Amino acid sequence: MEDNQNPIRPEITDLYKRRQFLKDENRPEMIAKLHGRGQRTARENLADICDPGTFREYGDLVVAAQRHRYSMEELMTKTPVDGIITGTGSVNGQVVGYENSQCNFIIYDPAVIAGTQGHWGHKKMDRILVIAGKEKTPVILFAQGGGGRPNDTDGGHFSVSGTTVGTWGKLALLNGKVPTICIIDRYSFAGNAALAGCCDVLIATKTSSIGMGGPAMIEGGGLGVFPPEAVGPADVQYQNGVIDILVENEAEAVVAAKKYLSYFQGRAKEWEAPDQKLLRSVLPERRRRAYDIRKIINILADKNSVLEIRKGYAPNMVTCLVRFEGQTCGIVANCVQYLGGAVDAHAADKFSRFIQLCNAFQFPILSLVDCPGYMVGPDAEKIGLVRHACRMYVNAAHLKVPYMAVFVRKTYGLGAIAMGFGDTLTTNFTVAWPTAEFGGMGLEGKVKLSMKHELEKIVNEEERQAAFEKMVNGALERGKAINAASFLEADTVIDPAETRDWILTVMRTNSGKKEPTGDLVDAW
Repeated sequence: MEDNQNPIRPEITDLYKRRQFLKDENRPEMIAKLHGRGQRTARENLADICDPGTFREYGDLVVAAQRHRYSMEELMTKTPVDGIITGTGSVNGQVVGYENSQCNFIIYDPAVIAGTQGHWGHKKMDRILVIAGKEKTPVILFAQGGGGRPNDTDGGHFSVSGTTVGTWGKLALLNGKVPTICIIDRYSFAGNAALAGCCDVLIATKTSSIGMGGPAMIEGGGLGVFPPEAVGPADVQYQNGVIDILVENEAEAVVAAKKYLSYFQGRAKEWEAPDQKLLRSVLPERRRRAYDIRKIINILADKNSVLEIRKGYAPNMVTCLVRFEGQTCGIVANCVQYLGGAVDAHAADKFSRFIQLCNAFQFPILSLVDCPGYMVGPDAEKIGLVRHACRMYVNAAHLKVPYMAVFVRKTYGLGAIAMGFGDTLTTNFTVAWPTAEFGGMGLEGKVKLSMKHELEKIVNEEERQAAFEKMVNGALERGKAINAASFLEADTVIDPAETRDWILTVMRTNSGKKEPTGDLVDAW
């Protein structure tokens, strides 16, 4: 503001006038449409996720490359920042107090030409991605939008096909080096979706639709006419693993993004441990009864520190980020509520990709094993189980972080070996609960196969069943955790209440900030 002692030069006044065009109130009709759909503006999302007073905007004076079509006044009003806000700022730095809080923001504005990707918008995004690489700071991307914009033609055609646009490659280059987080609400198609798929984690609302081609591209290719809601809707993309975290709205998406990012920002200063004695009674008395493995995870980890990733995909495998005494750890676990916890091709992919993420960002990994083996059979093999299953062994063999295994209950066959990282004698520890049972395959199935002829000789059905149960009980005795540990198939058998102490021994030994390895984190 001007005063008599410090008059403002006309050039500075012009700058502030130009910045007025960035405000939401300059586009009341478009903003009203967004709010009418329950959406927020790009700047409202920015204000929610970025610590107040820390944002520094890059490229704020840019407009769409359409000067030959519209006046500068129209472009400043209708196409501010070319529809994409870029800049740097802090997340979780002021309230939570994490030291490593600096981030980079790329936020497509759905109120500007439907969030499409413009010529200068690509240049702006490239600029921020280069800064992220230089400063090794996370990227938060809001990727709503309809893909490439065909009518940016100032100064002639910039490109015939866009093959020289390097934005996707620049984002991909950050893989394994800095955390990349994508948030999507409503529609994200073509180029926008391709950016989303390059990110480590994709958080989307239930009203989202995400596709490598939108309705216009589908129709143009002669493949039919579809509304945008039918192209990659959230319920489909959550179940097939494209969406990692599903939320109700943008406000919840921001909360999830902040929580996810926090695991990469250092040790939490405050934490509380649950009562570990609860683990003694968490399993059902009947050995074949299903239970929710998440109960064990929530008792083991610091209170309120669990964030599940890809919950909708391959529900027989649980993957989540947690904390132990404030320090980040990854957990993989079998969920016996689905397929009895057996590992199919999808679960193998989920396991493999998650341990890649933990490895790249130097998070120790804990495996909670209750696995009857791989899901076998003709149908299981149709989708390439052999290759998918062996991703678990190959990825585990290349881990550079501490990894730990706890055999909770069933420990059968190749699936359990894979859950134990392929070789239980290479872990930082492998322990078993007293409820664990070991075998080359399911004990009932093993008896049926190995003792088939003996059982067939028993004519009386009741006697045959009694003999079968006696044989199973004998196999159970041989496969008990204490007996298996006497053959060093586990380092020892522990009271479940001691599990957290074993984990903390490894976590404390490997505490301290570690730089990302830069190792590949597969997009899938």
